[in-house]
Amino acid sequence: MTPETLADAVRTCLLEAVGAGELRAEVPARVTVERPRNRDHGDWSTNVALQLAKGAGVPPRQVADLLAARLRQVEGVSAVDVAGPGFLNVTVDTASAGALARTVVEAGSVYGHNEAFAGEVVNLEFVSANPTGPIHLGGTRWAAVGDSLARVLEASGAQVVREYYFNDHGAQIDRFARSLLARARGLEVPEDGYAGQYIDDIAAQVLDLRGREVLDLPDEQAQEVFRATGVDLMFTAIKQSLHDFGVDFDVYFHEDSLHASGAVEAALEELKASGRLYPAEGAWWLRSTEFGDDKDRVVIKSDGQPAYIAGDLAYFRDKRRRGADHAIYMLGADHHGYVARLKAAAAAFGDDPDRVEVLIGQMVNLVKDGAPVRMSKRAGTVVTMEDLVDGVGVDAARYALARSSADSAIDIDLDLLVRRTNDNPVFYVQYAHARTANVARNAATVGVRREDGFDAALLDHPSEEVVLASLAQFPGVVAQAAALREPHRVARYLEELAGSYHRWYDQRRVMPSVLQDGTVEPVTDVQRTRLWLNDAVRTVLANGLALLGVSAPERM
Repeated sequence: MTPETLADAVRTCLLEAVGAGELRAEVPARVTVERPRNRDHGDWSTNVALQLAKGAGVPPRQVADLLAARLRQVEGVSAVDVAGPGFLNVTVDTASAGALARTVVEAGSVYGHNEAFAGEVVNLEFVSANPTGPIHLGGTRWAAVGDSLARVLEASGAQVVREYYFNDHGAQIDRFARSLLARARGLEVPEDGYAGQYIDDIAAQVLDLRGREVLDLPDEQAQEVFRATGVDLMFTAIKQSLHDFGVDFDVYFHEDSLHASGAVEAALEELKASGRLYPAEGAWWLRSTEFGDDKDRVVIKSDGQPAYIAGDLAYFRDKRRRGADHAIYMLGADHHGYVARLKAAAAAFGDDPDRVEVLIGQMVNLVKDGAPVRMSKRAGTVVTMEDLVDGVGVDAARYALARSSADSAIDIDLDLLVRRTNDNPVFYVQYAHARTANVARNAATVGVRREDGFDAALLDHPSEEVVLASLAQFPGVVAQAAALREPHRVARYLEELAGSYHRWYDQRRVMPSVLQDGTVEPVTDVQRTRLWLNDAVRTVLANGLALLGVSAPERM
């Protein structure tokens, strides 16, 4: 019995009680059951009686007693106790709990999936690093967290459009082009330009592609050549780095297209017509204070040029027209001001501001030999995705970046992440998966086969109860990670599951014992049933690691 099936049983009991006239209450669409901290209080607990008591006009314990009587009749429930002001503590029988092992294995790669966001199209924009240099650590964190969030949302039924906003319009691109041209001519980059070995490399590539005669062009024309070709080369390198990191996008949206296509002008004319933009001080302003912003924003400057927010307005409008029900923006630590601004953009077009979500990520620091790693050998000024991957590999990098809440700053210890020890979290989880695979291989050599027998009641050891309870929580963890936009919950869950599996492995054997005469004892349903549990853990570890974009090795 999973938490979901138990929750459904509690809700059914509520509906029956209301239908029989025993209780006058509005039955919630969903009932929550949780694992109690103290196992003496049962396998699962719910506070639904406390939630309904006020509306029902009766004391919580009275509601709880009524529900307890009905729940005790549910197949698979062995005991129901009412505790405190009205908590229901439920114990399920051994066979009911053990049956989950078979359920998980038979569900396979879809175990843990849910339909909470079925039918919803989520536009998830993340990374969106300027094409003026390699992806730094902040962007690398968003690559790991964003792709993991996309996978979690998809596992919860959403259709996710992974989008990269390509900032190819503005002053930073001009500085990039001037830097390339300067290095191609053997000059130092301008004071406001970009430095690093990668600038020299791209400048050389531009000359290889366009010929050295481009240097004889007037500065403005030469700069345009280096802008167009250099940006393309840089963005190609960025896309390759992301692909190698296991991250690919469905849409690469060019900022410049908003201006070239007239989308910005059209969006602003629509807002003028609706009265959402008003003229003042020679400029046009968005009435963003009406939608929760701390001040109205200049959208068209006094010189007639669009401010940056004009692109934001047109961009949101474009996302919605492409079918997005929700637009999630994952932005860096210096973008707190964008939260109200982007919600105001949605409201200005008559949309629900909650269609827009802005997730703010915090800084990442690399540590090696106990000291911070300050600069990249390639980029010169920042530590890049390649620096991290070169140091620890893709799996460890992705796991380390995704296992902590994105709104907290983190230190990544390079020395820890290359250790093959239990204090390295990615090794700990991957090793648990490899161990389950090894157990299955060894079992096959002596004829332990799942299909020959399964008796759920044989999974009665305390260590097995803990593993089963952990397996039962996986679907809830996935659903919560999607709802809260927190994929790190999956990583922390996997570490707990790995720990419970390692402890079970130390106490219960899948392999039959070798007798004193050297023969192997006959295979029984005990071994076969334990193999089901072993393989259930294997399934969930693989599913969870897949949600983080991390491999599940068969051998280590």
